[in-house]
Amino acid sequence: MNIRNPHPKTIAALKRGLFLILSIPLFKLIADGVLDQLGANPIEKITRTTGYWTLTLLLVTLAVTPLRRFFGWSWPGRFRRMLGLFAFFYGCLHFLTYLVLDQFFDWAGIVKDIAKRPYITVGFTAFLLLVPLAVTSTDGMIRRLGGKRWRVLHRLVYLIAILGVVHFWWLVKKDISRPAIDAAILALLLGFRMMDAVRKQVSGARSEEKRKSSNIDGPSSSRHPPGLSVLDGNTHSETTP
Repeated sequence: MNIRNPHPKTIAALKRGLFLILSIPLFKLIADGVLDQLGANPIEKITRTTGYWTLTLLLVTLAVTPLRRFFGWSWPGRFRRMLGLFAFFYGCLHFLTYLVLDQFFDWAGIVKDIAKRPYITVGFTAFLLLVPLAVTSTDGMIRRLGGKRWRVLHRLVYLIAILGVVHFWWLVKKDISRPAIDAAILALLLGFRMMDAVRKQVSGARSEEKRKSSNIDGPSSSRHPPGLSVLDGNTHSETTP
């Protein structure tokens, strides 16, 4: 396998394998439920497991771009959409566990819970923000929104990840070792993006200075036709930025 530029069939096989791997936590929960191995508090076990995988997959999704740029490979970006959608999937299971199994559709109790417990308020907000990202994850929605607007919308993932870490941190209260690790990973990922944004601004400013000093107008031949804005969005369409 050419690791820098894998064959499309290899990418397809890797996607199928990744799909199966990401489904394992769900299959394990189902098996544990059937075998009565969810422990003394099954609802808490399901809630913690689905919440853990939601946040973990969000962080993995955010790690794709730094890893891709560090190694100089473009193909890992092809897996971001699946990672992001699985994060949303486990987020839905996490929310439904709370809504159905924990609260039994007690809407008044849910409203009180959201108002009184800050970690639930933060977690619920993060889940609501995930919804538009999942809805607009298709190529059709990218064409409708345009690549630029799509990327602006999907930058919400940074806020969602921050809210997810805060939700986890406030939930555990005493042993904060795991949320602290997640917070450190998120800080590194966000720090990378900030440094990358600064580098691009500096590079752009230098290019503009060179253009002005050479008295050369912007090359009209290099301007992208309108259709390329969609293609540019598609290069990022394998989920969130």
